[in-house]
Amino acid sequence: MRPLTADSLRGVWATLLLPLNADDSIDFTRLESQAEALSTSAVDGLYAHGTAGEFQTLTEDEFDQVNAVLAAAGKPFQIGASHPSAQVQLSRVERAAKLAPGAIQVIAPDWLPLNDGELLSFFRRVAEVAGDVPLVFYNPPHAKTAVGPQQLRELAEAVPTLIGLKTAGGDKAWFDEASKSGLAIFVPGHFLASMSLLGAHGSYSNVAALSPDGAVRTAHDLDVERRIAEFFAGHVAPLQKIGLSNPALDKFLAAVGDWADVGTRVRWPMQSATAEQVEGAKPAARRLLPELFQDSW
Repeated sequence: MRPLTADSLRGVWATLLLPLNADDSIDFTRLESQAEALSTSAVDGLYAHGTAGEFQTLTEDEFDQVNAVLAAAGKPFQIGASHPSAQVQLSRVERAAKLAPGAIQVIAPDWLPLNDGELLSFFRRVAEVAGDVPLVFYNPPHAKTAVGPQQLRELAEAVPTLIGLKTAGGDKAWFDEASKSGLAIFVPGHFLASMSLLGAHGSYSNVAALSPDGAVRTAHDLDVERRIAEFFAGHVAPLQKIGLSNPALDKFLAAVGDWADVGTRVRWPMQSATAEQVEGAKPAARRLLPELFQDSW
């Protein structure tokens, strides 16, 4: 596909989730079926190897195999090359670039925080290896290296192929400052409607884990966003409280949505949602959010 730009990177993007066998190996038959379902959905594109994709658990062979499924899906795609090690991440960037994705997502190496010079050095080297493929900076709230709006502007000026930011977002003052970077700003799906009014351009969407088509259909609906928050408060927050990880929560949402055979299992040592928790949430999801599920009725 043609490389994305800061102006063309927009919309609702869905992630590939890892369907796992009982021994934690990836079930590639189910992964291909999931990719096929997403390829015929209304989402603007697909990506792999974000937090929900359990990127830190993958072997390098698994990373390449998942990328092959992603690239064959026939939908615009981005590849997450993230890894806590800068050296492993650089190798992933090099291999990902050969598949000509629309963009490559990277994190700041994540064992120790980087100072400003180290972060700039990292991005310059990654951009050099990625070549013509642009970069998206994934900077979640738990990242060791927190990057504010001023540093974002400096990075965007120094690294012209840096086109986007995947972030938790912020208030109006934060968006006003972050927008000066010129980057496409992507926020969580359950905040997209309200944060679009502040300047967000799209989402790598957890709502798409629940319903890919529904996430697109309701992306800018503030009332649906309010009801998503109600559903999350009743059925996602309790799972967070007992310690379930973000990958486990996204697989829980996919199981509640029941649009593909993803399963709830996450890789050891992370804890998975149970079938009982999924079945308990399904009636509430369909009662509170009928707009998300109208295609399955």
